[in-house]
Amino acid sequence: MPANLTPQYRAAEARFKAARSPDEKRQALEEMLATIPKHKGTEKLQAELKRRLARLRHEEEAKSHRHGHTFKVEPEGAAQVVLLGPPNCGKSQLLGALTRAEPVVADYPFTTTRPQPGMMHFEDVQIQLVDLPAVAAEHLDPWLPGIVRGADAAVLIVDPTSPVVPEDVEIVRERLAAQRIPLVGELPLDADPRDTPLPTLVVFNKVDRAREEDLEVLQEIYGEYPVVRVSALKHTGFEAFKVALWRRLQLVRVYSRPPGKPADMKEPFVIPEGSTLLDLAERIHREVAERLQFARVWGGRLDGQRVARDFELRDRDVVEIHA
Repeated sequence: MPANLTPQYRAAEARFKAARSPDEKRQALEEMLATIPKHKGTEKLQAELKRRLARLRHEEEAKSHRHGHTFKVEPEGAAQVVLLGPPNCGKSQLLGALTRAEPVVADYPFTTTRPQPGMMHFEDVQIQLVDLPAVAAEHLDPWLPGIVRGADAAVLIVDPTSPVVPEDVEIVRERLAAQRIPLVGELPLDADPRDTPLPTLVVFNKVDRAREEDLEVLQEIYGEYPVVRVSALKHTGFEAFKVALWRRLQLVRVYSRPPGKPADMKEPFVIPEGSTLLDLAERIHREVAERLQFARVWGGRLDGQRVARDFELRDRDVVEIHA
């Protein structure tokens, strides 16, 4: 479905690209979000605008914070994903198994007291995973919602062996929803503009010790989300987890091929699904976008065919830009 963006949206977008200060960027993003047409064709773009706005607001909150302490995790890699869950669900163990991070892992609750980032390799890209303190009825670090708002997606970790599941997981969802951060399986078209819906992947951890009947019940309870099964202890299910998380992020990799030279297949550009050739050119440099004439694309059924500026790029396309 075409986006059919309005002139008001385009004008706000131009102001955002020209903005110098965080306040100017925030105001332009707010206007873009207010003027974007609300339909299925703009669903992903709306989500991207909300994530950008959430990050800007979090940065402003961090700068204005004068008492107590707060934390900020600089995004790295293709995307930033937060690990959420109740106490003792295995978040830290999963982070340690998937990345080179060395979090404290223990059998007692609230071992994690501050954000712990780590970089996870997925094929030719890296995804930043951020382990956060557990969320419980009696505990929610005041700085935690700010980091969650700025993330690209969330992984909600469920321990099927817990005697209090699913109540402990529902507390996580409820407490974040109370902070206007609903964890969603699909981005809603009619979301409250004050909310920051976060695309979420549910992970059943410790499946090596779980009963199949318990897993089936939980699968039915959390059927609104994509679900994968892993064992952080046994290092099983990790490839399925990585693929599911990549799909959850709704990103594509595009490889650049300078005219007359081989394509660079080691460092792809990572852009949201639905991005066009013009979007890629703007990501490379504003002047490239201004001079863009056409491109040749290799990928799928295309073998170097010439495409226009509004051509929608797909995962693993090789692009030769002519400007």
